[in-house]
Amino acid sequence: MNDLDSLRQQYQDLLDRLQRNESEFRRLGRAVWRVQEDERRRLARDLHDGVGQNLTAIKHRLATIASMLPADSRDARNALEATIALCGDTLEDTRQLSRLLRPAILDDLGLEAALRWLARTQGEASGLEISVDIGTLPALDSDLQTLLFRVAQEALNNIARHAHARSALIRLVARGALLQLQIADDGQGFEPEQAQRAGGGGLGGMRERLRLYDGQLELHSAPGEGSRLRAVVPLT
Repeated sequence: MNDLDSLRQQYQDLLDRLQRNESEFRRLGRAVWRVQEDERRRLARDLHDGVGQNLTAIKHRLATIASMLPADSRDARNALEATIALCGDTLEDTRQLSRLLRPAILDDLGLEAALRWLARTQGEASGLEISVDIGTLPALDSDLQTLLFRVAQEALNNIARHAHARSALIRLVARGALLQLQIADDGQGFEPEQAQRAGGGGLGGMRERLRLYDGQLELHSAPGEGSRLRAVVPLT
């Protein structure tokens, strides 16, 4: 083997090693992210089934005590009713936190139902009119469903906080060997390059999570022209 062939072989060995390292990095990254989602799922379940059920029981017991008070115990009744109302508010906050950590609908009914739920709840909370357009999808594994749900969740949060938009669109389609998620809005827009350099709105986190699954994030916007975010991941 001459020197040129030796250099070529060394170069190829280096490329192979880099590719193996990149594959291992992505495998480890996916494992870490999966553990994080499992922990979110456990905490959400504990909040809903543990704290939530205890608060429900306390609320019912307080209501029973209130019904047993004499008619002339107005001060005590008012204090109990205020406590019951506070318990109800805390119960709703607990349920909301549970859903934010990991909505049960994602595990029970899948990505399409979870995206429709996300659009409805985010629209009610922010006043946005959010449309959902989902094409015919193949069977998707749990990791891919979670990945796209988190991207949509982060994108809608950004729109609600910063875009000053009136409406938004979630579109999910399968084209060939790719799955494409698009989130668009009619808000004030921004400079994509500046936003990406600043890492604002969780864009860096979205991009890194998509890279773990060989996906890409595209961002199109301009001041006064709304914005469009597109996440593309391979189906295999």
